[in-house]
Amino acid sequence: MAVKKMAIRRGDRVVVLSGKDKGKKGKVITALPAAGRLKVEGVNIIKKHAKPTQKVPQGGIREMEAAIPASKVMVICPACDKPTRVGKKVLSDGRRVRACKKCGESLDK
Repeated sequence: MAVKKMAIRRGDRVVVLSGKDKGKKGKVITALPAAGRLKVEGVNIIKKHAKPTQKVPQGGIREMEAAIPASKVMVICPACDKPTRVGKKVLSDGRRVRACKKCGESLDK
C-alpha cells in the first residue's frame, strides 16, 4: 500500500475538531502517514501499564498520548493564529511550500 500524503507535519500547532478532546490545542509530536494518524501533545491521553525495566526501574501506570486520525485536527496558522486548511504555493525561488488558505502565508520555515 502506498504512503498517503499528509498536510500536517511534526511540530505543527493543531486544534482538535471533534471527540472527547474537542477544542484542545497542541503540537504534533509524531506523524504516522501510513496510518493517517498523529500524536498530539496533551491530547487523547491513555494509561499504559508498564513492567519495570532497567531504563524505568519503577514501572507502574504511565500516562501517554495515543494517535488520533489526522482528519480530526486542523493546522493553526502561525501568522493569523486561526485554524486553516493547507494549500500549496510556489515561491519566487522555485520552492513549493505549504500555505495558509486564509491569509496566504507560508506554514514552512
